[in-house]
Amino acid sequence: MTQAAKQASKPTDLLGDTLSTSGKRWFLRDADERQIAFYIQRFGLPEAVARLLVARGIPEETLETYLKPSLKTSLPDPFHLKDMDKAVKRLMQAISSAEKIAVFGDYDVDGATSSALLKRYFQALGLDLTIYIPDRMQEGYGPNITALERLKKAGHDLVITVDCGTTSFEPLAAAKAMDLDVIVIDHHIAEPKHPDVVALVNPNRLDQIDSPCQDCAAVGVVFVTLVALQKNLRETGFFKDKTEPDLLSFLDLVATGTVCDVVALKGLNRAFVKQGLKVLSRRQNTGLKALSDASGVDAYPTAYHLGFLLGPRINAGGRVGSSALGAELLSCEDSSRAREISQQLSTYNEERKAIEAQVLEEALAQGELENAKDTDAPFIVVAGENWHAGVIGIVAGRLKEAFNKPTIVISLEKKGSTLEGKGSARSVPGLDIGSLIQAAKQEGLLDAGGGHAMAGGLSLQGQNIDAFKNFCTKRLIHIIEKEKLDLTPAIKIDARLSAGGASIELAEKFEALAPYGQGNATPRFLFEELSVVRADIVGENHVRCVFTDFSKSGKLSGIAFRCVGTPLGDLLLNARGKWLSAVGTLSLDEWNGVKRVQFRLEDLVQTSLATQTLPKSA
Repeated sequence: MTQAAKQASKPTDLLGDTLSTSGKRWFLRDADERQIAFYIQRFGLPEAVARLLVARGIPEETLETYLKPSLKTSLPDPFHLKDMDKAVKRLMQAISSAEKIAVFGDYDVDGATSSALLKRYFQALGLDLTIYIPDRMQEGYGPNITALERLKKAGHDLVITVDCGTTSFEPLAAAKAMDLDVIVIDHHIAEPKHPDVVALVNPNRLDQIDSPCQDCAAVGVVFVTLVALQKNLRETGFFKDKTEPDLLSFLDLVATGTVCDVVALKGLNRAFVKQGLKVLSRRQNTGLKALSDASGVDAYPTAYHLGFLLGPRINAGGRVGSSALGAELLSCEDSSRAREISQQLSTYNEERKAIEAQVLEEALAQGELENAKDTDAPFIVVAGENWHAGVIGIVAGRLKEAFNKPTIVISLEKKGSTLEGKGSARSVPGLDIGSLIQAAKQEGLLDAGGGHAMAGGLSLQGQNIDAFKNFCTKRLIHIIEKEKLDLTPAIKIDARLSAGGASIELAEKFEALAPYGQGNATPRFLFEELSVVRADIVGENHVRCVFTDFSKSGKLSGIAFRCVGTPLGDLLLNARGKWLSAVGTLSLDEWNGVKRVQFRLEDLVQTSLATQTLPKSA
């Protein structure tokens, strides 16, 4: 382990017993000063950037890749993935024989982008391909026998499942019985047993050790598969009289699925997103162009735009409307149809927000009661009759953030005399929810289930909820004690800054380290000895403010979103004559060609003088 990595594991507790407005602890990532000096000298980095990299434990041997992520240095040999040779061989056979191929995708963004990527690639080869996305409410997750029978009856010889299929044993056994070949391309955690298919390409197979693709979303695994396929097509002379498809031109789809599936943005995924955003900025994908216009994305796209503007709209069809719309949009070449779908998805997204608000209110109230009963419980499980199954994943994420615990939200529906539940799970770093669901399934507590480290889905009988909860509680307590995990809500701070130090130049340096997201959070900064010059309410519930600090180093413009009526908003609006310490991120805003730095506040604490309360790091 490098010195940087060692230091990254020893954060300084800044608040002790003092409570911030959010009730979270503040930890300053420690950074070895010698390592910082070395990075400055060796790589020519600004001091603040070098401090961030050392504090986050980015080792010297991977620093160049981190600073300049590229597929050239990050993309592994595709054939290191088990069954890749079998998958490519079967795809080559289907192409040479002009077989009818279908893609069976999940109804989320990862499934939609994976399906569209395959369709666009095969179209570039001069071949057509059928996309089948199951209806979330009627069919549920993953391949089902009825759908596979329908595809077989329509003349398909080969089905490629994407973002699903790894644990679909019964449906895929039925596919084999009807002489329908299946290739599974997935990233969800596998069981020791594999489905009986032509190939299972999944970096999270239990027999796949240390794959560079382990953190990839399904769309990333699909891209790697197409790299392998294109290599074989080239070597066999397929492109002798044809133009090779430009695989890099599809990276906008890969970036979208990667960000929206909330996988770790490190290694290969950083390269996918960095390069994919460049492709997206060229607005060559008809569907993504129309969706960007409908979402108001007119600047250079960022991971934020993908995760919070485009992604929710693509998902909205599967949540409250037609599951197939997202994949249709992303593979659409007709600009008029693309605009039509984009508007429909935007409408569905508004409907989704209204439904979500209602379910969230009920689930949050139930979660608060559960948490009050046992504040030491390692996770939250809530359930409600007729909660819309299309929004329970979002609600689970909201509750996870509220309680800083793994959360499972279950929608119950009456079937005859019994209750059947569909659940969605979201977790916190360090607790693998996908493995937990798999273990519960193997115990016979679930009808179906699967997922990955941070998210999962399941179905169960209502009568089994208590037994499932008890099983998970025991398992999680064991993991927490064994790994000595501290799940106290906390904010990790990368560096201290003065009000005058938050310059445009510095903000640009940190923007250059993007993409930020899961596993590579946007840098957080601590500003101390602040006083409020002005604070007022803007919009419905935001607070805009201007700070200066004790040393009068300069003024800092800030905004706290959705904080009116919260402890954060109350303190900001009544802060005259008080000293404050604040944590948040920096962003660059541009208006009429003029750039300015904006501080986005996340948390606040009142101090007599910040230096008397918050310790300096060693």
